[in-house]
Amino acid sequence: MNLKNEVSQVELIENHPISRREFLFASIGIAALGVSVLSSCGKTVKVSEIERQSETRDSKPNIKEGQPMIIDTHTHFYDPTRPEGVPWPDPNDKVLYRRVLPVDYKALAVPQGVSGTVVVEASEWVEDNQWILDLAADELFIVGFVGNLQPGSKDFGSNLERFSANPLFRGIRPRGANIGNFEKDAFLADIEKLAAKDLEIDLLIGPEGLPDVAFLASRIPELRIVINHIAGVRIDGKLPDPMWTEGMQMAAEHPNVYCKVSGLVESAQESPAPDDIGYYTPTLDVLWDVFGEDHLIYGSNWPVSEHFADYATVQRIVMEYFKTKGQEATEKYFWKNAKAAYKWIFRSSR
Repeated sequence: MNLKNEVSQVELIENHPISRREFLFASIGIAALGVSVLSSCGKTVKVSEIERQSETRDSKPNIKEGQPMIIDTHTHFYDPTRPEGVPWPDPNDKVLYRRVLPVDYKALAVPQGVSGTVVVEASEWVEDNQWILDLAADELFIVGFVGNLQPGSKDFGSNLERFSANPLFRGIRPRGANIGNFEKDAFLADIEKLAAKDLEIDLLIGPEGLPDVAFLASRIPELRIVINHIAGVRIDGKLPDPMWTEGMQMAAEHPNVYCKVSGLVESAQESPAPDDIGYYTPTLDVLWDVFGEDHLIYGSNWPVSEHFADYATVQRIVMEYFKTKGQEATEKYFWKNAKAAYKWIFRSSR
């Protein structure tokens, strides 16, 4: 098994064979005008203000000359210096265990032409969903948030109503520790609640989980599904594992399935991770052949990616590859497909 970073963060499903119902969740809620979201610390965020920001789309985002607009759909923010601390990362992780906030990310990403990010929750604490939403209220660079809620939990419905009232709440990424319960009726009922709100679901899985993605996509065709980190396939500069390729083909047959082309340097079998695009091309070619230009999405997996490569290298590898596919395909990969999958909010300071 190789997805060496987030694997330790969330019991990556590569370690746990899963049944066909272990993936049923998701949907996205857009709140009515005037609703307020109250944080645990008493901060009030006017949803109408976020909606107003999304309406001013004529302002120019940060776009590097000669490059497409770039929305990074996979970042994590957290602050171990908070009084309550954080459940992840491990304090012994010298790379990740530090304050990681939008100001730190933008210092690296803005020079690379990034216009905004979709944050993926890395904490198992429910209240950290609100912590990110509070952070996003004053940080217009955050255009969407994939939260952490567990279908089947007793407070799932109330938490879904609470967080999805904020238009920035785009979906969920359930944690692998609970996948053994997904065949229970309570899980299916919660999944129906998600689908009714038009939310998406991010799935952190291994190659053996891909047939289950296909099953889920067929079972709930209105549910948008985003496979994280190319399902953790090993990358060694050669053709990827045939089982992974077959699984990706099964998943890609369904138009509601997207694949986040992230975790490349994390999956590299050489250390340090090669920065030569040719090393990753056999794997990228399979993804292109299977998903085509409409269902591949950019994500950096920052700051986890810093274990293996700097931000500029992570982006350059995919930029060089997709530019060979033409301008339209490059734009789809770097932001248009993410818009379709996440329905993120284009925010403006005006």
